[in-house]
Amino acid sequence: MNQFDSEAVSFSPDDAVLVLEDGQVYVGEPYGAIGKTCGEIVFATGMTGYQETLTDPSYDRQIVVQTFPHIGDTGINDEDPESSRIWVAGYVVRDPSPVVSNWRATGSLDDDLKREGIVGISHIDTRKLVRHLRSAGVMRAAIFSGDELVGADGRPRSIESMLADVKATPQMKGLSLYDEVSTKNAYTIEPCGRFEGQAPLFTVAAVDLGIKAMTPHRMAERGCRVHVVPSTITFEELVALNPDGVFFSNGPGDPEQADPEVELLRRVLDAGYPFFGICFGNQLLGRALGFGTYKLKFGHRGINQPVKDVTTGKVEVTAHNHGFAVDAPLGDPVASPYDNGRYGRVFVSHIDLNDNVVEGLQCIDIPAFSVQYHPEAAAGPHDAAYLFDRFVDLMKTAKNAAENAKEEHRNA
Repeated sequence: MNQFDSEAVSFSPDDAVLVLEDGQVYVGEPYGAIGKTCGEIVFATGMTGYQETLTDPSYDRQIVVQTFPHIGDTGINDEDPESSRIWVAGYVVRDPSPVVSNWRATGSLDDDLKREGIVGISHIDTRKLVRHLRSAGVMRAAIFSGDELVGADGRPRSIESMLADVKATPQMKGLSLYDEVSTKNAYTIEPCGRFEGQAPLFTVAAVDLGIKAMTPHRMAERGCRVHVVPSTITFEELVALNPDGVFFSNGPGDPEQADPEVELLRRVLDAGYPFFGICFGNQLLGRALGFGTYKLKFGHRGINQPVKDVTTGKVEVTAHNHGFAVDAPLGDPVASPYDNGRYGRVFVSHIDLNDNVVEGLQCIDIPAFSVQYHPEAAAGPHDAAYLFDRFVDLMKTAKNAAENAKEEHRNA
């Protein structure tokens, strides 16, 4: 394994080359498909759950570096994917497992990456790379292997030409990607577990901005019928579903480029629907309330982030995947900035204990809340599963209030 900080790089046609936007170059071995891929390079700290990471739509157009050195030990299976395909743009690992050892395995990770055309690189010093990204911040990068290492003249490509490809890649800030990963057709998840076969307790309209499969499943486990709908749904189409609550999912891209979704969410809040948002959904709630968003230096990606729920004082170990955050004041409740406090008071309900990043918002005067992390825990700890119960309680309160109001009207 070799790393270079200059352009005096030597590589062979059998190698793979990782080029960072700031000129750092890493030479290793191909892993997965052969070719070229470009994107924003980020790192994920999870010791397990690589299949869930790869199939998380929030990683769209990102090259993911795994900090855990051994990847692929348990192969791949048909149960753990969080979507219908691998979404990462590229994959960087230190020591891919040469064997697969798990009773659920249906194949190897390397074969799966090849089958889906995911270009990767292995046998580089991922520790050095991640330390650099923590210091310099995430940036654009590209992986080259096979014919992509050879120029039109048949000679090895120069680092300058590879770097030009990197710099031609769009920046993540300013990209709108949620339509790219959203489902094109609505589908429904029925109540499951102990509620299987029963009439739903509540109906949820879940707007897919890059949803993970486990999220509607967690709601279905609590007796909900979940209509997963495209990001292009109109408010009128949403109302036609007669939902008891509305959910906005995680997803990729810059929340500042999601004005249509922010306007849809404001109509949801104006109509009084109970609302729950996760990750991108948290950022959109922040924007709907009038707060800004900003890009983090290197983001939070992994399954071991400590977060404090300020409403209970409880500290949770949580799963994360976000490069943007909401810019809202910590501490006491404040009037929501949008339209002179149109949505009443709000406070930061969850805080990341590593860096004080806003990890949740709680509205006081309307039935709406959100979190920046992933309580569906796929993969990850289950400390935050109670948030789905909070959503159910919110819908139950609203439904009971509506029924009581109807009864009072009939008796008037």
